[in-house]
Amino acid sequence: MGDHKEQQPVRVGAAVRRRRRALELTLAVVAERSGLSVPFLSQVENDRARPSSTSLEKLADALRTTAVELLAAADPAASVDVVRAEPVAEGDFDPRTRALVRGHHQLHASEFTGDHDAGRELQHRNDELMYVADGAVEIEAEGRAYRLGRGDTLYLTGGVRHRWRATVPDTRIIVVAVAEHIEAVRNRSR
Repeated sequence: MGDHKEQQPVRVGAAVRRRRRALELTLAVVAERSGLSVPFLSQVENDRARPSSTSLEKLADALRTTAVELLAAADPAASVDVVRAEPVAEGDFDPRTRALVRGHHQLHASEFTGDHDAGRELQHRNDELMYVADGAVEIEAEGRAYRLGRGDTLYLTGGVRHRWRATVPDTRIIVVAVAEHIEAVRNRSR
């Protein structure tokens, strides 16, 4: 049993679509610039076709980037990644933050152990879930204070300003959020 990340082919379609939309280009314009057909580009964006290295270079040039950048922004076709717990020295009570998901994915997860900068206000673009694994926290969100203990969760929609602090030593919370690069939230009217 390996703990390594399985290497799988990447899905470059979403990266191509994000880049094309960021430049506000149509498929027809990208086809004209690259010399590739609109149906082929549509298949690439929908991950129904994989471009050859030559086609990827043409596509990257049309999108004013490089093939390397497109591949770096691509999504893995499938992956399995184990993140092992980090050993903690006995008597070490320093606050720690640990990423629970490696790489560029749709979800971001972190584990916070110990206290946190309670004065720091946070606001994330997308939704997040806070789960108290051990200890207790006080969370201020939208002007209200919430006290959470072991096993409690708090769900925050994107855009909610909040801050939190541990109220018990050795508190451990898990935060899972939709990654900032994902446009998962529509404009919300308040």
